[in-house]
Amino acid sequence: MLDYISGQIAELNPTFVVVDNNGIGYMINISLTTYNEVLKKSKGEMAKLYVYEAIREDAHVLFGFATKHERELFMMLISVSGVGPNTARMILSSLSPEDLEQCIASGNVGLLKSVKGIGGKTAQRILVDLKDKIKVASDTLLDNDSAPNAVFDESLAALIMLGFTQQMSQKVLKKLFKENPSITVEEAIKKALKMM
Repeated sequence: MLDYISGQIAELNPTFVVVDNNGIGYMINISLTTYNEVLKKSKGEMAKLYVYEAIREDAHVLFGFATKHERELFMMLISVSGVGPNTARMILSSLSPEDLEQCIASGNVGLLKSVKGIGGKTAQRILVDLKDKIKVASDTLLDNDSAPNAVFDESLAALIMLGFTQQMSQKVLKKLFKENPSITVEEAIKKALKMM
């Protein structure tokens, strides 16, 4: 199995990159997250992509990732029944790896369903299958580890269910948990509602 391909960027667009490695051009499907990373490099510059090779009856398709972490998430996603490589790539194009981990850890079905091509059943299956595999460190949620994950997660999930965006909710909750690390879920939600 291929682990990574490095070479010069011969062609780049939001869905794929062609990497020239010793005169062989590898067409590699990428997510928007990886595209944004590769975009920082100029055409002709060297790039290194961690790859996953999907072998089908009719083709061998390469999927590339800027980081090993993104590839690991991709492989977790395709292990879920009903999620193929293109669906996993769509999820990673819509959500950054950190947002996806947070979404799974907090059980945010709505955010997953907002991804094109993901229905309610698939979203639920992803959450159930990957919940135990995804461990979000508290410093992903907060700049320090002063607040328990469970209280933060529950508060975040409640705000999202009330219709607030994940990004706005996280920002407000981070501020609240920094001011008062021992805040309860109820207090966090009440104060957050006043701040939004």
